[in-house]
Amino acid sequence: RICVITLAEAHPLLQSGKTIKSINYQISANCSRLQNKVSGKSKRVRLFDWLGAQFLTELAPLCRISSSDGEEYTIYSCIRGRLIEVNENILSNPAILQEKPSTEGYIAVVLPKFEESKSVTQGLLTQKEYEEVLLKRLNSSS
Repeated sequence: RICVITLAEAHPLLQSGKTIKSINYQISANCSRLQNKVSGKSKRVRLFDWLGAQFLTELAPLCRISSSDGEEYTIYSCIRGRLIEVNENILSNPAILQEKPSTEGYIAVVLPKFEESKSVTQGLLTQKEYEEVLLKRLNSSS
């Protein structure tokens, strides 16, 4: 039921051989994802009360990634829920974002609302469907 936010295989940072210069979790003057402080209190085996977690909408920015060629990419949550954790390891070692994007190079962990988690998972694409979408994008841009 948790969502691990990573860069998609088709993201320009993973495709073009760019070098990541910096990652910034400071979204605005008043909002830093690094200030997200979560403490969980177990009420039942599968029910948690996440205190202090920032609530995110689908369009909430998680971080900004700058590449050595001057491009900046804003990474969005893409899902409604509570921000459980940001990966601070990528701040000191941004290369793991490219080297291991689906494991150690994750960006954040989000816990969707329980009531919404089923509809979220039902709307996900299979790997084959995702590859078909990418192929259509590639064909339409060329």
